Amino acid sequence: MSVDSELTQHFPTATQWGTYDAEVEDGRLKRLNDYPDDPAPSIIGAGMVDAIDDEARIRRPMVRKSFLEKGFSSNKNERGAEAFVPVSWETALDLAASEIGRVRNKHGNKSIFASSYGWASSGRFHHAQSQIHRFMNLAGGYVRHKNSYSHAAAEVTLKHIVAEMKDIIHEQATDWPSIASDCELFVAFGGLPAKNAQVNLGGVGRHTLHEGMQSCYDAGVEFVNISPLKTDIAHIFDPEWITIRPNTDAALMLALAYTLVSEELYDKNFISTHTTGLEKFLPYLNGDTDGQPKNAEWAAQITGVPAQTTIDLARRMAQCRTMISTAWSLQRSDHGEQPIWLTVVLASLLGQIGLPGGGFGIGYGCENGIGNPVKIFKWPALSQGVNAVEEFIPVARIADMLLSPGSKFNYDGEELTYPDIRLLYWAGGNPFHHHQDLNRLVDAFRQPECVIVNEIWWTATARHADIVFPITTVLERNDLMMTKWEPMATPMHKAIEPVGESRNDYDVFSGLAQ
Repeated sequence: MSVDSELTQHFPTATQWGTYDAEVEDGRLKRLNDYPDDPAPSIIGAGMVDAIDDEARIRRPMVRKSFLEKGFSSNKNERGAEAFVPVSWETALDLAASEIGRVRNKHGNKSIFASSYGWASSGRFHHAQSQIHRFMNLAGGYVRHKNSYSHAAAEVTLKHIVAEMKDIIHEQATDWPSIASDCELFVAFGGLPAKNAQVNLGGVGRHTLHEGMQSCYDAGVEFVNISPLKTDIAHIFDPEWITIRPNTDAALMLALAYTLVSEELYDKNFISTHTTGLEKFLPYLNGDTDGQPKNAEWAAQITGVPAQTTIDLARRMAQCRTMISTAWSLQRSDHGEQPIWLTVVLASLLGQIGLPGGGFGIGYGCENGIGNPVKIFKWPALSQGVNAVEEFIPVARIADMLLSPGSKFNYDGEELTYPDIRLLYWAGGNPFHHHQDLNRLVDAFRQPECVIVNEIWWTATARHADIVFPITTVLERNDLMMTKWEPMATPMHKAIEPVGESRNDYDVFSGLAQ
């Protein structure tokens, strides 16, 4: 902390969208100044100044009116519509602890879903997911989620094709210096949108996508933007824009593969020494199984990309060192695993996997840091203990689980059963911000006997709760930012006092535990 005058103080801090100097006057946040060494600061941070004490801020523990009067026997259909009543911390903690205890004792811990999904905080300690998981594990366990909305299909698929996504993408992604040094053609399915690279799970030290791409451009790397949006690669890098209909990338990839095979442009030696399964793929690719060759003319009818454009791109890819990049957004769609799988197919046909600046990547530009030249290692973290409950759901199946308890579902080759959830505890995220069908999610949130939410603002999730605990922001507590892909750690100093009666998640769970 530094002091300019008796009224102005400066506190270092970090968020998922940047590192800042918090400027405080007379105890109030005045502005967030960008980190001077950040080459491309995000504009998001400035919004915190207005949001920190906005009228949407939750200032006291709140309980839905009829739930306060009748408990879990209240009308669940009033969630999201009924008014809330402010209560004391003692009342709110006692009520929530009583509900957790009731459900544990009557229905078992597998009737509690507490796998809250969200980024919550860039701090290593005040990370809501870690805090709620630690608490629930100590309380006997909970039903959890698996995978991420951002790249779930890729996570599940890649381990059957190449290796775990964590190993080959998160920890060993080809870095920008290598791409600048050896790559000649960067083909980006879904582009490299700078707007997405404003953020990074766990915090951002320096925004590096722009300078990474600039180093490639200066070295002569050519970019191809395959996307419905021209802006998915900045115009200053002179990208070739191939317009494509949304959700048709798999057809284009098949047509590229067809050209490589039919014109014998693929690396036969690499295929024979480093891959298996081409003989099973070719009958479909050539149309032997369905009478339809997956050629450029076939793909043009689906993608809107002219056949000659596809053929020319395939030839260019075979003639030079090529990096194939596929954005996470492609797998967040119907049959989203297909472009992920075909990304590896194309890279295998080119035979450049493992060569400097070549091969494939999943997610360049989707978060800040993918491609940073850093060594990934495990940072210290608060132990979460062991979850005694085995049941889980794929991350996007929340509504299915709540609406259809006891029904069967398929996941990664297994047939599993949705648990019967009686209590839902959410901390550090807002599923109404990213779930697929919000009307269905509203119905789903009205199924459990009790919904508890830790939140900063009156989000849709908080409004569909029975008990709401007001939580501090990163500017109202001390912490430390250390995260993958970032070459720096940042102290996060408490800049202002908590707004209203808000508390840290840790203090909430400590109170519940007591």
